[in-house]
Amino acid sequence: MTVGTRSLLFGAHQFMIHPWFVAWAWCRLYGFPRDPRLWMAFFVHDLGYVGKPNMDGEEGETHIWLGAKVLGWLFDVEWPWNLVKRTLGRLCDWIWGKSPFAPSWFCLSFHHSRFQAKKYGVTVSRLGIADKLSIVLTPAWLYLPLVRASGEIHEYLSLAKDRKYVGEPLTKYESMGLDTGTEQDWYRTMQSYLARWVEEHKGGREDTWTPSGEKHA
Repeated sequence: MTVGTRSLLFGAHQFMIHPWFVAWAWCRLYGFPRDPRLWMAFFVHDLGYVGKPNMDGEEGETHIWLGAKVLGWLFDVEWPWNLVKRTLGRLCDWIWGKSPFAPSWFCLSFHHSRFQAKKYGVTVSRLGIADKLSIVLTPAWLYLPLVRASGEIHEYLSLAKDRKYVGEPLTKYESMGLDTGTEQDWYRTMQSYLARWVEEHKGGREDTWTPSGEKHA
């Protein structure tokens, strides 16, 4: 069983725990999510981790595609899909309005990763902001046992300590300046960083904190 699958089953992205913290974060940021399409987004945006051999490597980064495709197929009426999907999308638009949160429902989910948003030159979506705040809201007594059980804690700590290649820019977590003395220190400093990141970017401000992945001059 891959680490991505384990993360969804009993790790940081556990499919019946993590979405509720994202929903709580959305409530804190933008008010109660009355649109059921948002609830669908909370539950499907990370499903692409299934089968992935890593969380933040080349394969893990592609996890954003699955949830985005699901939302696009269901609710973006301009997508060339069957009549049922197009009808569902139009019906939802009529009842709850066309997505006011992103250019499309596909984009709302696809742009939830701040690293991938940086890669594609777009602003992190509101779903991405809520996703980051959800980590701030998840207590250590719950989060740390989950990432230990899935084994993903080892990758997170490794990325926080070392660059992948000599001469490359700071790794994702190394650039955050996290304390890796203990797992508790790592999580506490990650929560602190993300709380500040969310406060800085929740209004749609350009993300200058996240490394672009380009080599240093």
